[in-house]
Amino acid sequence: MPESNSDSKVEMVITSRERDLGGFTVRRILPYASHRMVGPFIFFDHMGPAEFPPGHGIDVRPHPHINLATVTFLFEGRIHHRDSLGSDQPIEPGAINWMTAGRGIVHSERTPEPERSRGSKMEGIQLWVALPKEAEEVEPSFKHHPKETLPEFEINGVKLKLLLGSAFGRKSPVALHSDLFYVEARMPKGSRLELESEGRDCAVYVAKGRTHVEEKEVGECSMAIGRNGASLSIKADEDSRVMLLGGSPLGERKIFWNFVSSSAERIAEAKAEWKKGPRPESARFQPIPGDDREFIPLPEEPPPVKGTIM
Repeated sequence: MPESNSDSKVEMVITSRERDLGGFTVRRILPYASHRMVGPFIFFDHMGPAEFPPGHGIDVRPHPHINLATVTFLFEGRIHHRDSLGSDQPIEPGAINWMTAGRGIVHSERTPEPERSRGSKMEGIQLWVALPKEAEEVEPSFKHHPKETLPEFEINGVKLKLLLGSAFGRKSPVALHSDLFYVEARMPKGSRLELESEGRDCAVYVAKGRTHVEEKEVGECSMAIGRNGASLSIKADEDSRVMLLGGSPLGERKIFWNFVSSSAERIAEAKAEWKKGPRPESARFQPIPGDDREFIPLPEEPPPVKGTIM
């Protein structure tokens, strides 16, 4: 259960829920039943850390998205990204990979063959970002930004890497559809950092280590969410790797499986389309060149869950 205090700048602290995907652990933070989004961020998964023996790895088969953007940021390891646009990109630590699903895209994520053959480690964060209503049905796209292109700087001994948007007086080169920020902070024990929200939603996720956000202790794999656009003060109780994120809210979104949209009708249309699988004649879901022999089928309708819409 999340911790909450109406007198605090911190609205709640959410501890991740672990899911075992077969030798591979994912820790999910968002969406949470009582707090579904932080700014436009609607999905937050901490992947790993995982260690794969030779001959093993991840195989996320081709699957669809609509009306959102995905963001993958790795701490360790490599992932082979392919999509229905023909993108064929190894995802490496420190780089940002921004995929805009728009009206529809299909992609797969697998351990590259060299790493699979010799064994590998993998850890990272995967996010979904809801798109503004006027951008939900844009043409899909994929952009890879090498780690050298992302601003790195230091404040009070804290090493910061600006991944998306604008924060701390700097701007990331990644082209976005809305006002948001996403920052990696490496905080030595005893260091402090002020996260100025500028009136936006903001949250602090501790990927490794232990911190205090305002008066709240926030341990490893937990997220502190700010209240009503409040700025947050962070103190590292031990050497910590912290992810800072937030932005201007976009309004309510509906979710079913991999589909996020402001429109229930659009999600119903995507569900009906994906039941047929990826097809060259599909207006939303084309096959992936080089990875078109299998796909993840549409799941059965889930039972109603408190706090969910779809």
